[in-house]
Amino acid sequence: MSGKVLSSIIPLLVLLPMTATADSWVDVSNQYTNKQIELTTEFQPEMASSIGIVEADKQCSNISQAQQDKYLTTLKASKKTLLAALKTETLLPVRQDLNIIIDNIDQTIATSTLDDKNMLPWVDVPLIIFRGVSALLDGQMPETRKHAAITRLACYVGKTGQPALTKQAQTLFEAALTNNKLLGPTKEEVEQALGRTDKLLEGLQQLFAEHKLSKAEGDLALLSQQISDFRQWAQKTVIPHTRSDYRLPADIYALKLKNVGIDIDPNLLIERAKASYMITKANMQALAPLVAKKFDMPSTDYRDVIKLLKQNSLANDKIEDHYRQINSKLETIISAQQVVDLPKRNMIMRLATEAEASGSPAPHMQPPPFIGNTGEQGQFILTTGNPALTGDAAYDDFNFDAVAYTLSAHEGRPGHELQFAVMLEQGVSLARVYYAFNSVNVEGWALYAEAEMLPYLPIEGQLIALQHRLLRNARAMLDPMLNLGLTTKEQAYHLLSEDVVFSKAAVKQEVDRYTMRMPGQAGSYFYGLSRLLEIRADVELALGDKFDRLAFNNFVLEQGLIPPNLMAEAVKARFITPAEKVN
Repeated sequence: MSGKVLSSIIPLLVLLPMTATADSWVDVSNQYTNKQIELTTEFQPEMASSIGIVEADKQCSNISQAQQDKYLTTLKASKKTLLAALKTETLLPVRQDLNIIIDNIDQTIATSTLDDKNMLPWVDVPLIIFRGVSALLDGQMPETRKHAAITRLACYVGKTGQPALTKQAQTLFEAALTNNKLLGPTKEEVEQALGRTDKLLEGLQQLFAEHKLSKAEGDLALLSQQISDFRQWAQKTVIPHTRSDYRLPADIYALKLKNVGIDIDPNLLIERAKASYMITKANMQALAPLVAKKFDMPSTDYRDVIKLLKQNSLANDKIEDHYRQINSKLETIISAQQVVDLPKRNMIMRLATEAEASGSPAPHMQPPPFIGNTGEQGQFILTTGNPALTGDAAYDDFNFDAVAYTLSAHEGRPGHELQFAVMLEQGVSLARVYYAFNSVNVEGWALYAEAEMLPYLPIEGQLIALQHRLLRNARAMLDPMLNLGLTTKEQAYHLLSEDVVFSKAAVKQEVDRYTMRMPGQAGSYFYGLSRLLEIRADVELALGDKFDRLAFNNFVLEQGLIPPNLMAEAVKARFITPAEKVN
């Protein structure tokens, strides 16, 4: 890959010497990170685009075995260079960032090695293509980046020098079939992927038409045929090698936990989550009679109260306005209560397209690019659930009045939107944005944000906030319990439906998440919150009445997405150690 990838985007960093005498530790750290991104952009062009490497916009993934082998060789060589740098760098934050990158390399190599040893390489090509192209056709993108989507699409269909991605996936899978010891994907996972292809193709066609990029029409027609052929191939070749047992080999599941930031034994995670689950459920039951009284409900059981609150649903064309009103209320509270400092600009929020909702049915935050940013902001994407589901199968979990408070606190402000805005506007090292980006580091703050806002919500908003905390507790129990064979899908369905009070569609999505879509990830919310609360407790105990919530929250956000152990180290140096010296 050419060395010019980053030089045109961040020229200041190219000019700085890679020594501790640079203007700041961030400058020094970013040079190492820029080099690592430059080395790996060839292998992860869609990821590079997402953080602002515009030169990667016209590239697409190559998933051939030869390319994967080349990627691992590149990572191993880079690790040697970074380990050598550790011997000379003396600035603690730079050393921390070097270790963050090295840990990411180790996890990538370990994941690839274990997957090659144990799993057939099934790739959901239609979803990769949809996400890779639609990311460039976002409304905030400059026109030049939108036009790059035409070239990336041409790359996916095989017109820029490498085979079509569908063909690469077929070759990869068929070559691995010579090893009859490898485990296939779950049958349900493959069937779900094949079942949403029409919706994803329709979404791409709409995006190209919306941006008047008619030059893509021929390649869209070709893609449609390739996806049709891919579906037929998968039915004939992949489905016969699928499995019904969703459980992964123990070493793969353990690594998945580590990759999302969970660094404790899964049995200990289960124990902690069980205790929190029972406490949260008791708090919900204590609050439910107050909500029932406020709305003149016949039952005081929290389950019945939540079901009645859900009946106050919002029409699809009213959802965005309702959330805007709630977000405005939350920002007023945040400022009045001095929870955290807010940006001097409005938050961007919009309703998802049907294709986006098919791929991600729950409300979510779309982060901004962090390199070469020209004003793009993170976006709070609202959804009404999966548009393919109707009647009893439809979601009723995100589109009623009371739920807007906690969803906005989590995805908007003071949650993810603020988290990314602070990193972008105040500046943190790229290692803490890119290579430290895991679920524990990201979701811990978002759940903490929910907890910070809970006391100021109307009581019905408080009850739903606790319901969502109960869900995160349940996730941290059920994900490892299912994958360790300690419970069944049927028991998980029952708990999530009856006690957590989520719809059948959301419950199905949750259990799919634990067993095939992202095993290991779901416990990261509870664990991230727990670690951040532990860190805050240490500061409160040390400072007593001198504890300053606003200063603490601002400082945590300013650190970026560092792991809990590094966050604890930074917080202690800022708040506790100076106080000890004074005393």
